[in-house]
Amino acid sequence: MNTRIIDGKAIAKAKRNKLAQEVKDQNLSPSLAIILANDLDASAIYVNKKMQACDEVGIKHQLHRIPRNASQDDIISLIEQLNNDSTVHGIFLQLPVENHLDSNTLIQSISPNKDVDGLTHVNVGRLVAGDHGLVACTPQGVMEILAHEKIDLSGKHAVIIGRSLLFGKPMGQLLLQANCTVTQCHSRTIDLPSITRQADILIAATGQAKMVKSDWVKNGATVIDVGISKNSDGKMCGDVDCEEVKNVAGAITPVPGGVGPMTVVNLLSNTVKAAKK
Repeated sequence: MNTRIIDGKAIAKAKRNKLAQEVKDQNLSPSLAIILANDLDASAIYVNKKMQACDEVGIKHQLHRIPRNASQDDIISLIEQLNNDSTVHGIFLQLPVENHLDSNTLIQSISPNKDVDGLTHVNVGRLVAGDHGLVACTPQGVMEILAHEKIDLSGKHAVIIGRSLLFGKPMGQLLLQANCTVTQCHSRTIDLPSITRQADILIAATGQAKMVKSDWVKNGATVIDVGISKNSDGKMCGDVDCEEVKNVAGAITPVPGGVGPMTVVNLLSNTVKAAKK
């Protein structure tokens, strides 16, 4: 099959350019505060990429590196200061955090109007009610990929592997609102391949390298790979065995270069949206 490999980098670049023009034309001064509460090299790399992307669009950024021995109350105090700072429009907590910290409590202390990751209960509730506030960045990016590729969603069967608050649950809500029939699968789903084979749109977000094989996929389906992990050779890969599945799928997002760039650009987009409000 002549499978279309979806170029997430190109879609994200076009959106970054549009955002940069919007910031310039409307004379906006959006500002993003980033909180880094771990010592992981990977998190530091992700944060640097986000700050570079901010620079491209014209978003001011400030990085708050949290000492390893900082308490939960210390970080909540910082978040409260940022909530009350009118020059800060977005607050982003880089996950994961140190083991002694409760990430959910920290996230819920962020003002919903500055929650550019779309993870506070208020913003999740708005999404469920169909009153979009700030929507989680990765699901928003998936919807934009599907729209860019002109994938018809109305009445189609979408299967999501994953039910996290970070991705799976908001992804399901966005697809429902686009008139998909949605099946949400997870680690306890019985005979998972028999369900994924029914999907017109299959979205994998498990973090298990190359779990989805060609015999899990309906012929001609659109496959969106949200997972990021490393294979036995230490190379980055997704949840989908792309080499196998591209012989069956109609379109597929690669890892890297698929959904990841869209996550970053939607963090910027949410920051601009918050600044405009």
